[in-house]
Amino acid sequence: MQVVILAAGEGTRIRPLSASTPKPLLPVAGRPLAAHAADAAVDAGADELVFVVGYEADAVRDHFGETYRGTPVEYAVQTDRDGTAGAVRAAREHLDGAFAVVNGDNLYDRESIAALFDAGPSVAVHNVDDPSNYGVVSTDGGRATGIVEKPATPPTDLANAGAYVFPAEAREWLDVPESARGERELTDVLAEAIERADVTPVPVDRWLDVGRPWELLAANEWKLGALGRHVDGDVHADATIDGSVVVEDGATVESGVTIEGPAYLAAGATVGPNAYVRGATYLGPDAHVGHAVEVKNSVLRAGATVGHLSYVGDSVLGTDVNFGAGTVVANLRHDDADVELTVKGERTSTGRRKFGVVVGDGAKTGIDTSLAPGVTLSPGARTNPGETVTRDR
Repeated sequence: MQVVILAAGEGTRIRPLSASTPKPLLPVAGRPLAAHAADAAVDAGADELVFVVGYEADAVRDHFGETYRGTPVEYAVQTDRDGTAGAVRAAREHLDGAFAVVNGDNLYDRESIAALFDAGPSVAVHNVDDPSNYGVVSTDGGRATGIVEKPATPPTDLANAGAYVFPAEAREWLDVPESARGERELTDVLAEAIERADVTPVPVDRWLDVGRPWELLAANEWKLGALGRHVDGDVHADATIDGSVVVEDGATVESGVTIEGPAYLAAGATVGPNAYVRGATYLGPDAHVGHAVEVKNSVLRAGATVGHLSYVGDSVLGTDVNFGAGTVVANLRHDDADVELTVKGERTSTGRRKFGVVVGDGAKTGIDTSLAPGVTLSPGARTNPGETVTRDR
């Protein structure tokens, strides 16, 4: 089966992390986000992958190449931002027969994607507590009967999980009218399929839509937890490594360090003497954790450095960030309320009692900086020595 992987989104909700890195290439457990969708598709029996790309086309091509895990890869470029149906329409010339569509920024359990492919025409659905923020699928007797976008009163608790199998004739249904948002929606194509064919709703056991910074943390928590133990790097005899920990060849762990898995140290990453790394932490290529630093449940992207005597918890640091010595991230509100973060100009609940900060590429903190929960530092931002930062900058 041909599988279209949608990877052309601009990632506006996950900024500043996508300011210089395409969202599909953000790191999840040592691999790009979109690679996890591609893995699920290949494991489910895909015989060709078609990546729909946008401004990030060259970067995605460079990563996935002409074959991925032995599966041929094609690329289609979405030149205008006309929605998910427009994205699939960009791939139409590559399609021949029934085809699947998978969101490249979603994580799925692989068994459910295999069941989705076997049941086509089909749509992946997932039970959620509040479906009003999603497309909601109605069903009757094992058949999908309707789809409605973000209803005030949801007819069911079945959220559209962004994965589909369409019949071959759906290639001709992609020229749907623009929605009220000015986009052509793939859900309208699904509605057409429901009218014309028996579409099977396939429950997805586990699903995550990675759209906002804290969801990148959740993605790493999921995928790091699924890794085994693999230590190839240079680990000092006096270091302690417990649990599921990956230390790539070229990574360095110095004396007195304690690492409690799940954790992943990419090639070139270093953890300095007496540091403590724990709780679903990813250290990207050439990231550096200094002497007596504690890093908990965080993502440090390539080249990020946390100076000695610092604490980073439940946070995402962009490429080449530099935290001066004594920088401390607070990750818990005094009122115990969920931490809020700014998303597209609005303060939004993360749904997490513990969440630290999001730091854009190249930002630097002065020594003894304190960062409040839910602060975002823009790419290239600076703080002064001894400063307490309680607002975005």
